[in-house]
Order: sequence, then C-alpha cells, then structure tokens
Amino acid sequence: MRLSLAQMPLCLGQPETNFSLVSQWTATAAQQGSDLVVLPELWSTAYDLEHWQQHANRLGEGMFARLSQLAQTHQIAIAGSLLEERHGQAYNTFTLYDAQGKLRAVYRKVHLVPMLDEPRWLVPGDQLQIADADWGKTGLGICYDLRFPEMWRQYAVHGAQLFILPAEWPSRRSYHWQTLLRARAIENQVFVAACNRVGESKGEVFAGHSAVIDPWGEVLIEGNGETAELLTVDLDLAQVNQIRDLIPVFQDRRPELY
Repeated sequence: MRLSLAQMPLCLGQPETNFSLVSQWTATAAQQGSDLVVLPELWSTAYDLEHWQQHANRLGEGMFARLSQLAQTHQIAIAGSLLEERHGQAYNTFTLYDAQGKLRAVYRKVHLVPMLDEPRWLVPGDQLQIADADWGKTGLGICYDLRFPEMWRQYAVHGAQLFILPAEWPSRRSYHWQTLLRARAIENQVFVAACNRVGESKGEVFAGHSAVIDPWGEVLIEGNGETAELLTVDLDLAQVNQIRDLIPVFQDRRPELY
C-alpha cells in the first residue's frame, strides 16, 4: 500500500481553516496514488477543548460527514481524530473512512492526557479497535496511547499488521515520541504510521517528526520538527509475516507467566 501523513500546523478553534488545508492535501495524496492519508489528532480544532460544545459533532454529522465526502470525492481512505458529541459528552474520536467514504472503524481515545486537561473535558473510550481495512488489519490509537504497550500488544496478537496513530505530541518530549514509535514497531513486528502536528498552541510547541516505521524498527520516512509536510511512502505488508517467521516472538510468548 501507499500512504501519506499530513504533518500540518493546526489553527486553534478554526475548523474551516484547518479543513481547507486537509482538503488540499487529501487531493494531493490521492494524485500521488496513496491508498490512505493520515491526519493529526484533533485536526479540525486542536486542543480547544473548553469550547468543545461549539466544535463537536455526532458521528455522521458535521465534520465527520465532510470527511466522509472528502474520502469519496478523492477515492482515498482518510484517518484522523475529531471531537465527537455523544450522549451529551465529548470524546476524542478516531475515525477511518474508506475510499468510498464508508465509516470502517471508530476508536475513542482510551487514555486521556492529564498534562493537556483532557480528563476535565473529555470522556475516555472503553474499548480498543482493530479495523478490517482494505489493506489488512489495522490497530488504532491516539497520541498518549503510545505510552501503553499492553494496548498495542493486544492489537498485534489479534493480527494487526499496521498501527495508525494521530497525535499532538510536544517538542519537549520529542525523543520519547521517536523512541516509542520504534519500540512499538519492533516489539510487535508491525508497521507504525504516526502523524503528529507542528506549530505552537497555548504556549506549547509541537514536535512534528511524523513517521512510518517498518517491523524492523527502520524509519521509512520521517518529517522534520518544524514545518508542514505531506509525507508519502510505500509499504509491503507481507514483511510482517516474513519477519515474524524469522524471529518468532509470538510463537515463543509465555502469556501464562505474565
């Protein structure tokens, strides 16, 4: 498969401005032959959580519907997270739309970030999500979830070949970001596609360094730490089983002991 990462700056609380860039880059990714474009976490609003009632939509409405239409128009799958209104509460919700604009998976962020006041405004999700995507089984997570290896191991045990992670990861912990992406890829013998934002918001500078890591932990493509970039790369998902055959970690696990 071919995928693109839309490493972009986000304008706080300005969904139309952010959607304009997403529209342009989705069209470009489709022209480049990508099967999937991955957007950053909360790409339409950034961390304007205190105004979530102005921004959040129900699934199938508002920005979710527009993203579905964008996927259908350009015949490309789109993944990213948005504020979702559900039962009068707000969630940080990752949706995956296929190239026909059909909603293929929904994941609500399980681990909320205390450093960014997420628990004050958002409700955590209560289940993990593997998408049966056109290219294969795909595990979904958002930003802070990267720090919880148990979650990603569950995805790998259940057959995921690719992990997708939208994020707003800060520059002061950029080394953690780069290290943990490689760790999740190596220990689970999967591809990891992670899209982080750039720019500054509320005094926080964000790290960029969006990347695709292969099951060996090799970096296939990586963005810089400061500027907007559309990063496009080809993946051979058959490498997952090849590497698992070569180093049979999953056959040699002893889950009865741990």
